[in-house]
Amino acid sequence: MSSAPPQAASDAQPDAAAAEDHLAADAAAYAVPAYPPARHAHKFGGSSLADPDRYRVAVGLLDDGASERIAVVSAMQGVTDALVAIVDARLSGQDWKPAWTTLRKRHLDTALSLDPHRRHGVLEALEAEFAQLRDTLDCLHSRDEKTPQAVAGLGEVWSSYLIHAALGGDPAGWARLDAREVLVAHPSEMGMAVDWAQSRENLAAWRKRNAATNVVVTGFVARDAHGYATTLGRNGSDYSAAIFANLFDADALTIWTDVDGVLSADPRLVPDAVCLPSMSYAEACELAYFGAKVLHPQTMAPVQQRGIPLRIRNTRNPQEPGTLITLRAHPGATPVKGLSLVHDLAVLELVGNGLVGVPGAAERLFGALRAAGVSVTMISQGSSEHSICCVVRAAEAERGRDAIVAAFAEAMADGQTQHVQVTPDICVLAAVGDGMVGQPGVAAQLFDGLAKARVNLRAIAQGAGERNISVAIAARDATRALRAAHSAFWLSPQCISIGLIGPGKVGRALLAQLAAAQPRFQRETRPQHRLDLRLRALADSRRMHLAPRALGFDDAHALDAESEALDLERFAAHVRAEHIPHALIVDCSGSDAVAARYPEWLAAGIHVVTPSKHAGAGPLARYEAIREAERHGGQFRYEATVGAGLPVIQTLRSLLDTGDELTEVEGILSGTLAWLFNRYDGRTPFSQLVREAHELGYTEPDPRDDLSGTDVARKLVILAREAGRPLSLEQIEVESLVPEQLREVSKDEFFQRLDELDAPLQQRFDAARAAGLSLRYLARLDRDGRASVGVVSPQPGHAALHGALTDNLIQFRTRRYADNPLVVQGPGAGPDVTAAGVFGDLLTIAQTLGARA
Repeated sequence: MSSAPPQAASDAQPDAAAAEDHLAADAAAYAVPAYPPARHAHKFGGSSLADPDRYRVAVGLLDDGASERIAVVSAMQGVTDALVAIVDARLSGQDWKPAWTTLRKRHLDTALSLDPHRRHGVLEALEAEFAQLRDTLDCLHSRDEKTPQAVAGLGEVWSSYLIHAALGGDPAGWARLDAREVLVAHPSEMGMAVDWAQSRENLAAWRKRNAATNVVVTGFVARDAHGYATTLGRNGSDYSAAIFANLFDADALTIWTDVDGVLSADPRLVPDAVCLPSMSYAEACELAYFGAKVLHPQTMAPVQQRGIPLRIRNTRNPQEPGTLITLRAHPGATPVKGLSLVHDLAVLELVGNGLVGVPGAAERLFGALRAAGVSVTMISQGSSEHSICCVVRAAEAERGRDAIVAAFAEAMADGQTQHVQVTPDICVLAAVGDGMVGQPGVAAQLFDGLAKARVNLRAIAQGAGERNISVAIAARDATRALRAAHSAFWLSPQCISIGLIGPGKVGRALLAQLAAAQPRFQRETRPQHRLDLRLRALADSRRMHLAPRALGFDDAHALDAESEALDLERFAAHVRAEHIPHALIVDCSGSDAVAARYPEWLAAGIHVVTPSKHAGAGPLARYEAIREAERHGGQFRYEATVGAGLPVIQTLRSLLDTGDELTEVEGILSGTLAWLFNRYDGRTPFSQLVREAHELGYTEPDPRDDLSGTDVARKLVILAREAGRPLSLEQIEVESLVPEQLREVSKDEFFQRLDELDAPLQQRFDAARAAGLSLRYLARLDRDGRASVGVVSPQPGHAALHGALTDNLIQFRTRRYADNPLVVQGPGAGPDVTAAGVFGDLLTIAQTLGARA
């Protein structure tokens, strides 16, 4: 973390009153001030100075109405890297002159474009600069010389000539300041530190010689105490801008870059990252330290020292206000302002019973690391004091381990400490925000989001200031963790990667419902109510299509001849994308082979939703394996397996979860059989009704699948298991309406002989009517655990006698509903209602992940 630079005693502390004045003057915070500051510093990064057109844009942005302007410039985009490469080529004996020639031509061409009439001498100045560079390189023999670092900063010098000419030069009231004439810096433990007293003295002398009110300043470069040219470190031009804003007593600083401001997370990893309207200096320091690329870690100290407002803006999108950084930020909708990752780390852990209660153990450990030159990113120690762990750079981990082993050699020999462990491939995820201070539940929100994304935490640290919570995680989980944390704090919609298997009638109906709902999810203005569902994979029984980003919900036709062969392992791995925190597979296939995969998917944290009964009513061992796998984070939802879109399982679950006790289940669990028996009046042959139902699409392609009663029995198994009864299909007494002689014949022959169903059913109907009763096909699970499925004659008043044509009807008798059963009734068949049940399960899972859809 950056610290305040040394300076004269008169301004050693920030001027609090001045800082408050700056805040009051910029109260709008989210917009460019209506009245420009009197003295405005600007900094332009390399991407903002990539070519002549970008220089012209920068010139326009500097015309902001301020009475005095300071423009700090970086090198043209890519120039610093090119200079370093040229030095490397020279020192390794390679031919560096072609690269020098290319660099020279680029700058001379830009100079001619910006100063076509050669009024400002920029072409001659650059010719002299490149000739001097050529001579310098000819004499360069060792990397130990001061020259390589001086060469690395020449791009800023050349860039200052270019923008000075583009602004009209001295005649237009612009002076050019080479920072090497003024800025004195020296290395420190925290990076390059400024000699503020000497730099102020040098600037005062320079200003006596230059009366211009507007100044172009070279970024990145300085001189050391001995007068040698040096730099402020890579990406140090932001630091330069903050330093000169301080030295010139600027009222404001704008850093112009190629992004709209400081984002809540790296947009390459989190596409839903948002631009933060405002931040405090402290928040910006934390994010810069933890790798936010838009800010140099040391940038904050010089502006914070004088309370200078800093704004980050985009030269390619200047109408956007960007991010304003001041002493105190405007409150945000979330306590966390931003999330950042630090990569290439390792955990060092010292473990030992002898550490408990022993003063000085931590001092010895960190002293050893300091002596070994190992930088510590994060520290964590449990209150038991049994171990101390810290996070260090991966490249320094073994050196750190050796240093700790040496420091604790005697304790290890005595058995007081056991070992020093190195865990490689670690990242640190940091959540930063002033709003976290004193607000309960922030850490819980972060940890809950990470847990739901199946991210394991190796170490946790939070300072007493509560502005930062840092967690060490495995590098392989970094992207998923960042997205999950981002979603957890409402900075982006809850995002779920979805794979659909079985785009048949139900699958297509589901896609249509998702397509209709998606605009509503995206239209929601409250982030916590938004939901981002991404269909990333589609498969049928033979082929699959894996989309690199997402398919539209109307793309069920994506399975074609060019789709690849189905591979369920690759399918699941693709759905379980590392960059999306949550994954879900919808199985509408009705395949037992697919259902067999549920345990491994759930164990991997992939949620599963299905209308298929193969899992819920299949082998008991597999069902138990599914339930066991849910303990690993994946959720299994199957409401549509019984009653399609009716809340049957949900109702039963609610009864049991609230302490009720199920005694009996009875009902109509087939829309096909409901329609047949609601229509059967003894006058129309039953076979004729079956043919009619088939023509209307109420039956399966082979009506025997409905008439056998097996499907009803499977639903009864599902309800029994949900109630905690380990029932299997083989234990149910199933009455099939298909005569034995028709069970094995072809479908065509079955239809030809369909009237063989009539006589047995006619006899039963006549007997029931004689007793004043009717026939219904019911499933029943009694209090003793006996289960049966078949034709019965319910007593008058039974709920099953009052259903509509295709209604499913399930009545639960429980300890609470003993005399008057609880009844769930409604349409229980058809693609649309079944798909609605699947959709409901999907939304239920989304809500458990934090969405409010």
